[in-house]
This record gives sequence, structure tokens and C-alpha cells, in this order.
Amino acid sequence: MAHKTGKKYEAASKQVEQRPYPLEEAIPLLQKIKFAKFDETVEVHMRLGVDPKHADQMVRGTVVLPNGLGKSKKVLVIASGDKLREAQEAGADIVVMVHPDYQYDARLVPHMTGLLRDDICDVVLGNRIRTRREALDGGMPLYKYLANRFLTVIENLFMGQNLGEWHSGLRAYTRRVLETIPWERNSDDFVFDCEFLVQASAWKFRIGDIPAPARYFEEASSINFFRSVRYGLASLKSILRFWLHRTHLWKCSLFEPK
Repeated sequence: MAHKTGKKYEAASKQVEQRPYPLEEAIPLLQKIKFAKFDETVEVHMRLGVDPKHADQMVRGTVVLPNGLGKSKKVLVIASGDKLREAQEAGADIVVMVHPDYQYDARLVPHMTGLLRDDICDVVLGNRIRTRREALDGGMPLYKYLANRFLTVIENLFMGQNLGEWHSGLRAYTRRVLETIPWERNSDDFVFDCEFLVQASAWKFRIGDIPAPARYFEEASSINFFRSVRYGLASLKSILRFWLHRTHLWKCSLFEPK
């Protein structure tokens, strides 16, 4: 039985020749023959010959979603620093932060955002230290491993958490977290991330984590030993500031409502 098509479809099909079109011809033709009442989306698939298991070969893109279809959509934005505000203002429901040092596997993002979407967590971290052997075999320097373990124990103890680590560069937040926490007042340095988690804990948001194996290699950027020491001391300082604020000994703007 022949498939029945509408008049608009038939009129559009008459303008298309049965042959392969180069990209520079195909896009103008699609724009010419469109007849839907919403913003139509065209997905272009290309074989690039890359291996997405390697961080330096990952390819990211964007797709414009059609409006007016009566479906509920979640908008995900991957951003960090000042881009968090832009993502929030643009209407993002979930914001993912990935440090641009090639140490994190972006394939974990759907699993992290799933925990947020299903209302299981408000903040999700990628935990690089599932086991000591895995972290060290992944290239994490021994001094960074030991410092991470020490700081995480202190931070869990004083903030009432049970996280695998506090210092991951792979994180996902819900919109409500960004709207509640005064993160704009945080440091512009690496300690921003630790301050954010202390704030999230102070506001009693649900924080969880998933395994995210560490991948240290020569091309990956990483702070040196002296900056690592400064970062560790600044992280402990953020805990101290919270407790001084909580006990009303010293008011800190990081823990004042917006």
C-alpha cells in the first residue's frame, strides 16, 4: 500500500533531485523547502575517525530545540567561572563544570545529570579516588593523593558529609543551587570550587558523587606543588570561615543569603 503524503510534502519533494547534495547546496535547499510551523532542526552526522575515549579527541556540539511541541525539556549547559551566571540567566536547568585539563571523562555527564534530574541529589561530583591503586595508577602524584585524602577527611568531618573527595573538577549543579548560593562572592582562584561545596553544605543541599577515574598525563594542565599548598591552606580557611560565621564569632559574606 502506498504511503499517503500531504500536499506540502509533495510540493517540497518535487524540488529535490534524487542525488547526493554537497553541504553548501543542501543547507540552502532545506531552508527553501521547509514547511513546518516550528523551528525545524537538522542533525548533521559526520565520521571524524576519532576515539572519544581519549579526552583530547572528544567533540562537542549544540542542537537548537524546536518550540511549541508541548514537551517538557531540560536544558543542560557545561560551563565554569563567570559562565555559570550566563548559563543561569540563559535558563539552564542543570549546569555541569568540567575543568579543561583533559583529566575527566565527559561520558560521565549523563549519569551525573540523571541523579539531578531524578531529584536524588542537588550537587554531584566526579570522585577520582575510588581506590588508592586506581588513583595512583591513573597518574595522580603521590603528594596530591595524600593531600586530597587529608583535606577530604577534614572537610567531611567538619561539614557533616561523606564524600569520596572534595576537590574534583567534574561537577554538576541544579538551577536551584545556583540561585540560592551566593557563589558570586567566592574567590576567582582554584579555591572557588571548595568554597562552593562548603556553601552547598551550609545550605543543606544534597551532595553526592560517582566514580570518575583520574587520568594524569603529560599534556594535562595541573597546578604545581607550591600552588597546591596554597590551595590546600585556602580550602581549610574556607572551613574555618564557615565555623566562625556559624558560631557568630565573625560574619562572612560567603554564607550570607543573596
